[in-house]
Amino acid sequence: MPKITKRAVAALQPKTTPYFMWDTLVVGFGVRVMPSGTKTFQVQYRKGARTRRAALGRFGVVSVEQARDQAREMLGQVAGGYDPVEQIAIERMAPTVSDLCDRFLDVHVAVHVKPSTAKDYSSTIRRMIRPALGMFKVTDVLRKDIANLHYRHRDTPIQANRMLSVLSKMFNLAELWGLRPDGTNPCRHVPKYKENKLERYLTQAEIQHLGQILKRCEDDGSETPHVIAAFRLLLLTGCRLGEIQTAKWEYVTERGLELPDSKVGKRCVPLPAAARAVLDGLPRTAGNPFIIEGKLPDTHITDMQRPWRRIRELAGLEDVRIHDLRHTYASIAVSGGMPIQMVGRLLGHTQLQTTLRYAHLADDPVRAAAEENSTAIFASLGASKPKNHLRVIK
Repeated sequence: MPKITKRAVAALQPKTTPYFMWDTLVVGFGVRVMPSGTKTFQVQYRKGARTRRAALGRFGVVSVEQARDQAREMLGQVAGGYDPVEQIAIERMAPTVSDLCDRFLDVHVAVHVKPSTAKDYSSTIRRMIRPALGMFKVTDVLRKDIANLHYRHRDTPIQANRMLSVLSKMFNLAELWGLRPDGTNPCRHVPKYKENKLERYLTQAEIQHLGQILKRCEDDGSETPHVIAAFRLLLLTGCRLGEIQTAKWEYVTERGLELPDSKVGKRCVPLPAAARAVLDGLPRTAGNPFIIEGKLPDTHITDMQRPWRRIRELAGLEDVRIHDLRHTYASIAVSGGMPIQMVGRLLGHTQLQTTLRYAHLADDPVRAAAEENSTAIFASLGASKPKNHLRVIK
């Protein structure tokens, strides 16, 4: 049996059935010749009672020397008790990131996450994670892969950060499920982008104008009473859209709107007289448990964005989002002198830091009072009303 060389392999001719040529230098190293003429380097060894064989690469792509060195290394591993073919099979069967996504959604999200959040997770996985990482083995994902993916979405920093949070949770669970070694989460030390959240508050004039538009839509029937009521309740209670959208009549008690499962868990939203008046004026359909009734029986309205776009266009408030109604409620409370901790309780914040975004608004009435007071004193001194000394730079 000759030593395998480039010339010897090149001279091998195909037969009607596959056959092998074995090396005399490294026992177990050979080349397999297929009827098609394809020649593939092989390594063969015994593990217990089984004969194992693994391909090392095609002739012409891998040199004889490279294949022989690889065979020598694998045979050395076998001598040390390691089974490279079995390991290759294990790696081939190892779950991909796409598999991890499926398990994450089925085992974790479906059980532990609220439906609205689950919808966001599913969307993030479908749009951003699967296309980029789905084919990767879970064990092969490196920090640079996560960092590069995060960087690709730098133009939408909030979405990029949400994606990073979902990935981090997925890989934490991958460790828990034994799919990666402990402490190897590739999302660690990937910094999040700064999120410049624009807070939009309606002025008193804008609130009045919005109220007029809501009344007009109510009177002419262009929007349903339940749509109108939803927006009024959002302004009057500071609730999140989902809290009003899915609220049921059974939640309304003497204490207020008792939400059993809000974003922050169970909480009671105070219902002032104005909010109760809105509720009292709503038509109710027998058997429908929801306050904001949908068109179908026993349902609530699921899409508030389209009616809001129509209403805000009529009101000239194209830059105002539904969530800004909640911001407006908070801004009026803080500007009116309500303690920031109390505002946080009304909004259902679990952390004071979340409410502190409104803290600067508490200075507005103080500045106004200071201005009014100093103007009165200045007038008493016999001087005219002070002019604005700010220079306008053109």
